[in-house]
Amino acid sequence: MMIGLWLALLAGSLVGLQNIFNSRVHERAGSWPTTALVLGLGFLASFLIGLAVEGKRLFHLEHMELWFWFSGIVGVGVVACMVNAMKQLGPTYTISIVMCSQLFFALIWDSFGWMGLEVVPFTLKQLGGVLVIVSGILLFKFGGLRKNRSDLMRRERA
Repeated sequence: MMIGLWLALLAGSLVGLQNIFNSRVHERAGSWPTTALVLGLGFLASFLIGLAVEGKRLFHLEHMELWFWFSGIVGVGVVACMVNAMKQLGPTYTISIVMCSQLFFALIWDSFGWMGLEVVPFTLKQLGGVLVIVSGILLFKFGGLRKNRSDLMRRERA
């Protein structure tokens, strides 16, 4: 379990780092070149690492459901949406909203057992946890609003 926790923490830090890199590329190249570059380099890196680690087993893809192959297409949407949201909202707010969305949809998919997942019964405790996180993001985004407005009004009077 500890390895899983460490891997999840590492994944979160890498997603944050990747989104900052993607945002910088997007500023200079635009959305679709950024998406092509990110996914193209990701393909190349995973292909080469897969060859080194798995060897010929990398190409053994029996018993794969057809719809599993569409994950890469979903990745195009993820990268394109993230780089454009980061441009509009900034990294912290974007990643916070994405995290809430991931939790909400994971809760739905688990609760209904969609996409072959084992059904995990929905509880109010789970909903409460998601709502606490969403509340935290709203507090983060709008909590300093009153202070910022009063500082601005004070400067205008001076």
